Amino acid sequence: MTTSTPKSKGPLADRIALVAGATRGAGRALAVALGAGGATVYVTGRTTRDRVSEMGRTTETIEETAELVTAAGGTGIAVPTDHLEVEQVRSLVARIDAEQGRLDVLVNDVWGGNSYLDLTNPPMWEIDLDRGLRMIDLGVRTHIITSGLALPLLVRRPGGLVVEVTDGTARTNRDYRENFYYDLAKNGPIRMAFNLGEELKEVGCTAVAVTPGFLRSEEMLDHFGLTEENWRDGMPGPEQEHWRLSESPVYLARGVAALVADPDRARFNGQSLDSGELAREYGVTDADGSRPDIWGYILAERAGEKPDLADYR
Repeated sequence: MTTSTPKSKGPLADRIALVAGATRGAGRALAVALGAGGATVYVTGRTTRDRVSEMGRTTETIEETAELVTAAGGTGIAVPTDHLEVEQVRSLVARIDAEQGRLDVLVNDVWGGNSYLDLTNPPMWEIDLDRGLRMIDLGVRTHIITSGLALPLLVRRPGGLVVEVTDGTARTNRDYRENFYYDLAKNGPIRMAFNLGEELKEVGCTAVAVTPGFLRSEEMLDHFGLTEENWRDGMPGPEQEHWRLSESPVYLARGVAALVADPDRARFNGQSLDSGELAREYGVTDADGSRPDIWGYILAERAGEKPDLADYR
């Protein structure tokens, strides 16, 4: 067995993590944040320097993510993996077992379904069935396959943590989300964390679901023709007023890294937490020093209040 030795002596220097879906966005930031704590992080995805996924984005690759993890102070290991392909995931887990002998943190961040969304949000019966089912496959089936094959390695030792990354919490997602398939795809991981929490607590492990707010991912910035440097100056029109409360991928990543390092994290077992809640709990901020709380703002709106955007950043 070959064991990687992280370069950093940070709070996560003894952790072995798998971030499934680490090519870009929150997944990449999560991997880098774990690396900054000193962890050894296996990063997976379908886009490599030689092959591009159906998202068609050549500008982000898993090799680059691994390099960023290492540069941050950890050890990044890129493993090309399609998490809908059982044998590929089985091979990934076998490699982690052979090289490390354990897995301490599993982050399920696989998605890639935005291109299948119809932004007019038609009713279920007007959505192409293949497109809808593809969203379910990408957002739920990938997570189930990865958990089913990786958890036997994670539960070998008490203290393991599963992090399900999704859109919204159990509280915010009580209302209808966008359309039938998207709602199922994003509520599935929340229920997965709850169910896994019930089972994992029997072996001393923990599961949580986490969500960013309005995420300024690479894809979203490109959609609006903006960059991380000018996102405020180039803010979209009034139909996107929530953009003022948007957040960089760093925000959620810092909160999750703090959760991983928390010896009392089991108190959150089975729960779903948003980036603002994690920030308040652990005292972290976004890259610009702010603490956006878009979910808090939205809940205040739903309660009939007239919240001030400035009070939620």
